[in-house]
Amino acid sequence: MNIVKNLYKYRELLKTNTKKDVGGKYKNSFLGILWSFINPLLQIAVYALVFQVILKSNIENYAVYLCCALIPWQYFNSIVIRGAGVIIDNGNIIKKVYFPREILPISVVTSEAINFLISTIIIVIFVLVSGLGININWLWYFLIFAIQYIVSIGIALIFSSLTVYFRDLLHLLGVFMQLLFYATPIVYSISDVPASISWLLKLNPMTYLIDGYRSIFYNATMPNFEGLLIVFIMGIVLCVIGYLLFNKLQKRFAEEL
Repeated sequence: MNIVKNLYKYRELLKTNTKKDVGGKYKNSFLGILWSFINPLLQIAVYALVFQVILKSNIENYAVYLCCALIPWQYFNSIVIRGAGVIIDNGNIIKKVYFPREILPISVVTSEAINFLISTIIIVIFVLVSGLGININWLWYFLIFAIQYIVSIGIALIFSSLTVYFRDLLHLLGVFMQLLFYATPIVYSISDVPASISWLLKLNPMTYLIDGYRSIFYNATMPNFEGLLIVFIMGIVLCVIGYLLFNKLQKRFAEEL
């Protein structure tokens, strides 16, 4: 309840930080917010070329299949990398002014969530152009998005606090996320993974979230609610652990920075 009270009390600061983060991401860039579309489109083009044209993937409408996974993955990747360094990046402010420190990682999660919402337009365009059409199951998007947001807050709280004490974690996370990309069913189907190791993919919350996005956009079906419940529980656990860890470690943030 303390974190909720702090967020409400300093809601204007959270709003300002989020707005500044969203507006400043592409500040002084000629194309501005268009990069939210250009970056994922370029990645989709490259992976589609490699896996569909060169490696001859037999997945139908592969560009749509890939898009439904790559856009949510980019949101997740940004949360891990940017969230891990947010306390260090704001070290000068932390040492001068008091405010609830958890606002910093939460504002990163929120600003990246807004970018993700904008980027979802790409998925919609791909679905419509491919002829899959609109379906009622799109409404489940907001549930899947909310669950991913909860997971993201927990992850951001954990890594943002740990990185203050272990700076090498920033570099390790970069390598880890590259490996995790291929350990997540983004460019391939989980059905192509041997049963003996498929259980490893199910330890990854992004496996269930990506499956949810693909269900509603690509397959035009309801998401797997059992899988989403698992991720929701993971998210709550991560948030609790993240807050307890963050609350304990933030006492020496100023000294470490």
